[in-house]
Amino acid sequence: MDQERFEAARISVINRALATGGIGTLGEKTLHAVVKQYLEMDAARHEHKVGPFVVDIFTGDRIYEVQTRQFRNLRSKLAMLLPDYPITIVYPMQARKWLLWINPDTGELSSPRLSPKRGQLCDVFRELYQIKPYLSHPNLSLMILKMDLEEYRLLNGWSQDRKKGSRRENRLPLCLQEELLVSGPADYHRLMPDQLPESFTSSDFAKAARVSPAVARTSLHILHELGHVSVCGKKGRLRLYRQ
Repeated sequence: MDQERFEAARISVINRALATGGIGTLGEKTLHAVVKQYLEMDAARHEHKVGPFVVDIFTGDRIYEVQTRQFRNLRSKLAMLLPDYPITIVYPMQARKWLLWINPDTGELSSPRLSPKRGQLCDVFRELYQIKPYLSHPNLSLMILKMDLEEYRLLNGWSQDRKKGSRRENRLPLCLQEELLVSGPADYHRLMPDQLPESFTSSDFAKAARVSPAVARTSLHILHELGHVSVCGKKGRLRLYRQ
């Protein structure tokens, strides 16, 4: 993790956006642009064509794909390129998030308000499930970047306060809090929470990882497929797992 390089990338992207009409003109690409600049300062290596695909970064011997969601969109690239190139999927996720609301009629911006929701490492398993057949490939690695963010939302939802169903306009990184590299199939145990008993249920996992029961079940499904946990019995109607 290089805080200095991350801040340089952040300022570079913000200045470029301001010069072309403001942060809003980049839309949802602001976060993506900062992460690409952080990973590779040489813009000539960005948006590079490899075979029939345009990849986010190509260093000459490694491909980086920055993906904030919808990992399923990577399936065709992984199927064709993984046999020949090491590919790192880079997943930017929130550590803390401040919400700012944009009035669609006046353009007025609210004061930032800290969201109570915190990003957890296990949240990535929801995305990994979409590319499960490729997780055991030795050429695939995962980089998680946890960062503080400002999220700008348009106050145009269907609820009385116009927040539910609102549209997200932009996300602006503030600082990098954690960088974790899962370099191959043997490393996925690094996404597991520390405080687990010797044998545990999906409910125990959800509590320790501070995620929903659905995310816990998905996490354990993948960890079981990769050989990091095994089923060792039952507790009531729930399976018991062991690392």
